[in-house]
Amino acid sequence: MTQKPVLYLGDTSLETAARYLAGLLTLSDLGFDYVPSDENLNGQQLTGRKLFVLSDYPAARMSERKQLEIVRQVELGAGLLMIGGWESFWGQDGKWGGTPIGSILPVHIAKHDDRMNCDQPALVRCVAEHPICGTLPWDSRPPMIGGFNRLTAKDDATVVLEVERFAAQNKNDSMKFASLDRHPLLVVGALGRGRTAALATDLAPHWVGGLVDWGTGPRVITHTPETIEVGEYYAQFVQNLVNWTAAIKIASTPTSSSMATAPR
Repeated sequence: MTQKPVLYLGDTSLETAARYLAGLLTLSDLGFDYVPSDENLNGQQLTGRKLFVLSDYPAARMSERKQLEIVRQVELGAGLLMIGGWESFWGQDGKWGGTPIGSILPVHIAKHDDRMNCDQPALVRCVAEHPICGTLPWDSRPPMIGGFNRLTAKDDATVVLEVERFAAQNKNDSMKFASLDRHPLLVVGALGRGRTAALATDLAPHWVGGLVDWGTGPRVITHTPETIEVGEYYAQFVQNLVNWTAAIKIASTPTSSSMATAPR
């Protein structure tokens, strides 16, 4: 049997948060095996993968032996992508700092709660030319997120996206915005022949915020494995992120026989 190229771990279940990334993997015709957040990584084959995705998947669910095998697969050419959340990086219960997988990510992971929940505007900025950014309108229409893990980029890594937080205040019936700080949001790197990426925010609610609706044209809808409806720029960004990390040629637009569109 042909090995599926992606092993996707976390985001609760395919019926809930995981349906966003799973739907876009299906849209890209990327086969995947899935492990829910509350299950240990046991019987899934690790060799022959193009990409390992961990999102809201606690380090305690994976043995050191399994982690070391994933590290070896990345050295041989597989991609590793960690997506932010309460059980990613350190988070509330991710605790990936100091682990074999945590050590090969392109970021330093704090050994304390690194969650930042944003109740005021947090806008995404593209700060480096990179295939993941593509031609998306980062400057003319920057998307907004709802939270992220606070990370520090390693010296040999590339910061592709940052998040800038603002304090908003209504003064004399006019909304005023003041920049508070900026943090790495997407950092990329390499290990051996493989690529690594750390996205500090989530791709599913609630941390994804307005990013999930980013777009101005028809909505992208998939019905596999569960129905999602997202903005076309969000769909393209996620596909770019997955394809680059897996060293798959990036398509110019999200296309699949399973895609449907609806007006905004």
